[in-house]
Amino acid sequence: MKKSVAIWLVGTCVAATTTGATAQNNVQPAAPTAAAQPQGNEADIIITATKRPQILIDVPQSITVVGGKTLEAQHANTFQDYLKLVPGLQLDQTTQGEGRLILRGINTGGVASTVGVYVDETPFGSSSGLVNAAVLAGDFDTYDLDRIEVLRGPQGTLYGASSLSGVLRFVTAAPSTAGLIVRGRVGLETVKDGEMGYSGNLAVNVPLGTNIAFRASGTYRKDGGFIDSPGTTAKDLFGFSHTSDVAKDINDSKSYGGRASLLFRPTDAISLRLSAIAQDIKADAPSLVEADPLSLNPLHGLTQSQFTPQFSNLKYRVYNGTGVFDLGFASLTSSTSYGTQKQHLRNDFTFALSGFLQAQLKLPPNDFFQVQDTNSKKFTQELRLAGQTNLLDWLVGGYYTNEDGLILQDFTASTPNTLTPIAGVPVLGHAQVDSKYKELAGFANGTVHFLPWFDLDLGGRYSHNKQSAHQVQNGALVGGFKDFPVARSSENVFTYSVAPKFKPNKYTTIYGRVAKGFRPGGPNVLPPGAPASVPATYGSDSVTSYEVGTKLETPNHLFSIDAAAFHINWKDIQLIANVNGFGVNVNGSTARSNGLEFTAAAHPARGLEFSLNGAYNNAQLTGDTPAVVGGHAGDNLPFTPKFSLGLNGSYQWQLNEGLGARVGGSWRHVGSQTADYDATFFAAHKHQRTVAPYDVLDLNGGLTFGRFDLDLYVKNLANNHGVTATTGTVVFGAFPLYPGGAIGTGIIRPRTVGLTLGAHY
Repeated sequence: MKKSVAIWLVGTCVAATTTGATAQNNVQPAAPTAAAQPQGNEADIIITATKRPQILIDVPQSITVVGGKTLEAQHANTFQDYLKLVPGLQLDQTTQGEGRLILRGINTGGVASTVGVYVDETPFGSSSGLVNAAVLAGDFDTYDLDRIEVLRGPQGTLYGASSLSGVLRFVTAAPSTAGLIVRGRVGLETVKDGEMGYSGNLAVNVPLGTNIAFRASGTYRKDGGFIDSPGTTAKDLFGFSHTSDVAKDINDSKSYGGRASLLFRPTDAISLRLSAIAQDIKADAPSLVEADPLSLNPLHGLTQSQFTPQFSNLKYRVYNGTGVFDLGFASLTSSTSYGTQKQHLRNDFTFALSGFLQAQLKLPPNDFFQVQDTNSKKFTQELRLAGQTNLLDWLVGGYYTNEDGLILQDFTASTPNTLTPIAGVPVLGHAQVDSKYKELAGFANGTVHFLPWFDLDLGGRYSHNKQSAHQVQNGALVGGFKDFPVARSSENVFTYSVAPKFKPNKYTTIYGRVAKGFRPGGPNVLPPGAPASVPATYGSDSVTSYEVGTKLETPNHLFSIDAAAFHINWKDIQLIANVNGFGVNVNGSTARSNGLEFTAAAHPARGLEFSLNGAYNNAQLTGDTPAVVGGHAGDNLPFTPKFSLGLNGSYQWQLNEGLGARVGGSWRHVGSQTADYDATFFAAHKHQRTVAPYDVLDLNGGLTFGRFDLDLYVKNLANNHGVTATTGTVVFGAFPLYPGGAIGTGIIRPRTVGLTLGAHY
């Protein structure tokens, strides 16, 4: 997985029986007027992914809901933990906090995101292609969440830019005036051949009156490392020897932060909610090992050659104010958000480039590393007006965002085994790109009730964005100081959705959906005097999706199934290319994705639950990519298994009065996948690398006694080795990144055993 942009070289469970999801939430601040509330019962799952409360079985598109109770019972803290619960969702990742989400196979690499991430009403992360948004999806802690909602397929109508293949939405637990809640949890865990980890969580809900409540939660988690640096000696491309550090468990990480929310309802017609989220993720070395470039099997066990310690520090800050106003004829919702994402990292390029500096610039022996800051600031304002009549449910809205982005890179040669720059060495490499993104959009959605059993859902969105970027760079490696002209771009995009829905009875929904989604284009930052043949801008890419599906459940809600088949055409794919020696983003190539996804859930007896989900996805290029990318027509899209399955089950019962027990488990199968494209590998072997299939088995169980819970869990019980990312064998086109021609592969955590103690009041 590409972690950074080398700018200085520019020249359990779903459907209507979702475990742990809330039914009617009487403190949801985004709810419209009482007249517009869906008419359901306590077993119905109410979602707000469509920007108005709806019963899940009534929504004519493929949506997975995972409840907060399910996430906590399975100790699913990060993306990697709950992939097993969401069919069709994949993750390309080497470092916690640096992850590329993939839905329905829409992935060819690149730096702009194809999956939108939301926290309640707040879009998180940059919409532009200039701030590495693709690999910085917000991995928010799941403690005290109400639920996660995953909308598969393009969501351009309601969610706009960068929801090309879907949206993942974190829905936080809202404050409640119902009563005081205090609950907490502490835990210890150990990973095979690695360090101990520990965690602590606390959540408090406090009614401050009959119409005002406050809720806050805090989390701290330390994940132990399990990868060692072996202290090996090897010669680089220029014949210079380097010896890696001798260090154990170098890939440990920490995640900590909190959420706070105040809900105020001065009258029945007004609801105001203020929220703030702060989370830091501090990861040391990436969770990758040096592997054979052909088989992708580890060369020396779980090891990684470290010459300069690496790290990635991320800071999330999200602030939102949402107001809902009952106007009688309709409900007005206003959402104002401000969010920042800041990353500070260090990458080790000692083995790749230290010898080059000695051979070409006559530097003494050195360690060589890159320090990078990637920051984004995002202000958004959305207004929506929603209402309903007997014939029509309608929603219209407007959206505005103003984003500032920054990528700052510095390259340093230091005295070996230190971080101290070598004295007297001039600036080697420095680059800074400041960018701006503004978007204004209007959207509308309506559901026409033609017959009691037939509805037609229609949506459209018109978006206009303007972007600018300015780069300066300096250093001996890039020919001295250069101040690039300000690059600009603008574009207008229209997206739509059409979804007929047939509902022969209240327990059956059959639907079709045609929808379009897009990812914004942008400017290419070019030096003065760049040839006219080098494109100054690149356009948006788009997908058009054709989907049919059904949602079924029994009248007693004991069994449900949700299945969808889809065909997606992807055109004008944004790719990195080399045009007359300049590295730029271009539009090129096409792809298609055909697939089938399903989830079946059953409650055969009291306390017993099962769910089975799966996906078949045949996603391929239908045109060649630029040569530097290395993809060819017929190649499977990267990190999209043709087959994946997830089986989840749990059982809880009373041992005696005051003492309850529960057991649960899950199995996830991930079929073979194509690794990230590699032009050099393809030229030598006439095919892309293949990632072997793998299985993950998790178990959990616990006791409840009074106000206390004691849980024991095991993740990856069989200690299987699963590859989650590939990095390539060379950097900057020619320099081996690892000794021995190895490739870096991201991997899942080895067997992890944990124990938690929880209490509630």
